[in-house]
Amino acid sequence: MYEGAVQDLIDELGRLPGIGPKSAQRIAFHILEADKDDMLRLAENIRTVKDKVHFCEVCFNVTEAERCGICLDARRDPSVLCVVEESKDVMVVERTRSYRGRYHVLGGSINPMAGIGPDQLHIRELLTRLSDDTIQEIIVATDPNLEGEATATYLARTLKTLGIKVTRLASGLPVGGDLEYADEVTLGRAFEGRRSLIG
Repeated sequence: MYEGAVQDLIDELGRLPGIGPKSAQRIAFHILEADKDDMLRLAENIRTVKDKVHFCEVCFNVTEAERCGICLDARRDPSVLCVVEESKDVMVVERTRSYRGRYHVLGGSINPMAGIGPDQLHIRELLTRLSDDTIQEIIVATDPNLEGEATATYLARTLKTLGIKVTRLASGLPVGGDLEYADEVTLGRAFEGRRSLIG
């Protein structure tokens, strides 16, 4: 244990996701040893983000305006909606440059162990967005883990009665991967999601 401000900084850094005690200590000492102006600039950027950035009133992506740039982009296909867990997932999909629809950010996934149920997510707002006939397809792009699968299943059941096409991102073998290193679940999904090579 360190004294005063140093320990307080280590404790605060340790509360960040993915930062354990040793990483928190390393980062704290990096901050102590780094140029003061650089660290003040970092602190100011954190303050600015907390003051200016909030969630889009339509899709719940991060933005500095009332609506995010994707919701305001008239070139996006309004009939397709990709449902993701977090704002960072929007950027992952955008980097593929293969999707030109709009998004809906749930704000997490169903996780009973953590006390997160459907009511803690932006599912009610999603249903409100579906009240007109604009959206024809919903692509569920939740993580392929236990919580993401539970969320996808819940959404599929909830949306079943609305007559909207609901699809799930395919999952399977990564490009450049070897079959011998694939786990059974991944390989099973690759077989289920196979497609024809001959038209």
